[in-house]
Amino acid sequence: MQKEKVYMPRFIPAASVLGLLSLCWAGSNWWAGEPARAAGQQAATPQRLQYPPLFFREDWTLASGLPNTNTPQEPEHTVVQGDVANPNLEVHLFGDKVGPVAVKQTYNNDITYVMTLLCASNCAITLRDKNNDVDLTGLATIRWRTKITGFHLLHPIVKLGDGTWLVGDHATGFSTDWVESQIQLADVRWRNLNIENVIEGRGDKWVESPNLSRVEEIGFTELMRGGGHGSSGSRIDWIEVYGKPVPRVAPGNTSSRR
Repeated sequence: MQKEKVYMPRFIPAASVLGLLSLCWAGSNWWAGEPARAAGQQAATPQRLQYPPLFFREDWTLASGLPNTNTPQEPEHTVVQGDVANPNLEVHLFGDKVGPVAVKQTYNNDITYVMTLLCASNCAITLRDKNNDVDLTGLATIRWRTKITGFHLLHPIVKLGDGTWLVGDHATGFSTDWVESQIQLADVRWRNLNIENVIEGRGDKWVESPNLSRVEEIGFTELMRGGGHGSSGSRIDWIEVYGKPVPRVAPGNTSSRR
């Protein structure tokens, strides 16, 4: 009986071999790439922004026992320490030291604020924490509630740890009613400030990269006089400063400044 011959191919077509090898190569590359992809995704995760804490807030009050220089419905007097509501803060006046006044509107929910309308020459108001300086680098911010009239622009001012005074170019301007706004200090360009006369300091150049890591006083000015009652000027209901507190170095102690 003749056996049936079974045909066995002697070779596998080259195309099939290449296809199989390609699949194996692709699979190995996919598995090898997984850790790299995972690492890439992890590295691409954005870092959370670090917002500084509230360093201080000042709401103002109207000190009692002082002569009222306005109407009974809207008493006012030149700003004094007793008008500062925050017990940790000191207030300082520069330029015209009589014109800045604290006001209380008894007919308007007793809103109390400071204003510059009566400044007969340039004036400035600053606040200083009694125990700490403040680091105003990074995302440090000044927020305030203001009502500003006329061409007046309210600029932030700072006193650095080395005694230098600066005024910022960012400012808050006119509004029909009270508004809240903020200034991120990283965006501000600075000029030297002659604090005694509250005018720009000498020179025509901007102060490049000032050291805001230790600021002693923060405040505001318009670099111009007020227009009088019912006219142009700035009213400030409250101010907040966001930054990291820095313990103040005692005068003559330079051990931390090596």
